[in-house]
Amino acid sequence: MASDLTVIVLAAGGGTRMRSKTAKVLHEIGGRSMVGHVLAAVAALAPTRVVAVVGHQRDQVGPHIQALMPDVVLAVQDDQQGTGHAVRIAVDAAGTSSGTVLVVYGDTPLLRGDSLRDFALEHEAAQSAVSVLSGVVDNPFGYGRIVRNDEGDVEGIVEERDATPEQREIHEIGSGIFAFDAEFLVDVLPRIGNDNAKGEYYLTDTVGLAREAGLTVGAFPLEDVIQTEGANDRVQLAHLGRELNRRIVERWMRDGVTVMDPGTTWIETDVRLAPDVILLPNTQLLGATVVGEDTVIGPDTSLKDCEIGAGARVVRAHGELAVVGDGANVGPYAYLRPGTALGLGGKIGTFVETKNATIGAGAKVPHLSYVGDAEIGEGTNIGAGTIFANYDGTRKHRTTVGKGAKTGANNTFVAPVSIGDGAMTGGGAVVRRDVPPGNLAVSGGPQRNLDRRVPRESEPTSVRDPADDEGES
Repeated sequence: MASDLTVIVLAAGGGTRMRSKTAKVLHEIGGRSMVGHVLAAVAALAPTRVVAVVGHQRDQVGPHIQALMPDVVLAVQDDQQGTGHAVRIAVDAAGTSSGTVLVVYGDTPLLRGDSLRDFALEHEAAQSAVSVLSGVVDNPFGYGRIVRNDEGDVEGIVEERDATPEQREIHEIGSGIFAFDAEFLVDVLPRIGNDNAKGEYYLTDTVGLAREAGLTVGAFPLEDVIQTEGANDRVQLAHLGRELNRRIVERWMRDGVTVMDPGTTWIETDVRLAPDVILLPNTQLLGATVVGEDTVIGPDTSLKDCEIGAGARVVRAHGELAVVGDGANVGPYAYLRPGTALGLGGKIGTFVETKNATIGAGAKVPHLSYVGDAEIGEGTNIGAGTIFANYDGTRKHRTTVGKGAKTGANNTFVAPVSIGDGAMTGGGAVVRRDVPPGNLAVSGGPQRNLDRRVPRESEPTSVRDPADDEGES
């Protein structure tokens, strides 16, 4: 590939059909924005420079692109007058005059870096002035058609609105992704006109201008043409999202992950899975979640930005920004909030919610508990129905439970408080003061037993017969 490679990413469009306050290219599938997927594909080429053309909602789009690719050059298209106009702005901003220029779109999230690389190499090998990445589709409606002569050479690209009935029968379409010889592109851009149905400057007109100059034009069909599909509305976005997920799930299965029901399993782009992971139905692995080998996730589980150790089991649970150690068990019906860290072989059980909580190796919170802002030592068992009362109405406070402690059912730990190693608490205790190591803490008054038994038939009763009250006033 040419040592001087410029990539132009077109991301200035309005996307009105999305009907959203969010810019079109910022809508997400697979855990990334559409333009984020495109930038990842572009980065795989290690280009000399990348220029992103922004316009509509550029206060959103520009910073997002810069966050993903700090070295990007932003070019502003205030008035969207077509793709030819956008590329001219980009070329001026980049100062490009040599090498190869690739033009891609910010709303094609399935685009792959290896496809772009192959396209650029084919373009350079053919020594073409301009090349277009094309595809053959069953329904070409809405796309520009690749017009070839009897010898198969590309003569031009005709947009849907400007095509004749015969041209509309052509099934080879232009994707809008182009490769140019930079010198030709700089020369031809000022000569593109806007005499068309929309009064815009079409980049596709460069094909006809190259032919008129006797230069080589290439069109390289991409077999996996869905890579070039854009999303103009939420229906198309969902379609591409399903396809992206299908590809991700299939790749992980080929890499040694068991997925019991691919149709109900969602795995985002940045998730990492070890071999022999088992994913049960209705599982969602989102963000930068990492799962170790021999772990079983699901069913009915959603994990975002979590780290799950080897041999763990997470069932019917929701977790975010949580760490689960090797061999640990979570669920069913557990909620792991940010800051949860469960140690080796530990347990967070049924109807348990945790937040900013470190639960040591072998420690257990089995049932019906809330553990917030807490540290629980190794081997400790927290009784059912325990509440770590961490909020005093103004500030959060922390509770510490030592190693090997055993707390009773229905306890309330009023933070800040510390329970020492090997300590115990009685059932129903409200613990407001520190418990020294090895001590037993109880609270509440002494137990009283009140006789509420029903009298026997032989015993007199104090219940009056209503008949005795007749005649009384």
